[in-house]
Amino acid sequence: MDQNLENRIRERAYGIWTAHGCMHGQADQHWLAAEREVLAASTAVLAGKSNPKKSAGSKTARLDVLRV
Repeated sequence: MDQNLENRIRERAYGIWTAHGCMHGQADQHWLAAEREVLAASTAVLAGKSNPKKSAGSKTARLDVLRV
C-alpha cells in the first residue's frame, strides 16, 4: 500500500477513534471505516469530482455571461 495513503487512513482512523470516546477494542472497525472514507475521497478525485461546488460555480458564471 502507498505509504501516503496508509498514513491518511491511519490519521482518519485515529480521528474516528477519538470521536468515539477513545474506546479500545474497535480498532479494526475504525480502520475499515477510515479506509472506506479515504478511498472514496481518492476515487472521487480521480473521477474528477473533487470539488462539486467549484464546478457549480463555473456553470453559474457561464450562465451570467450568457445573460448579458
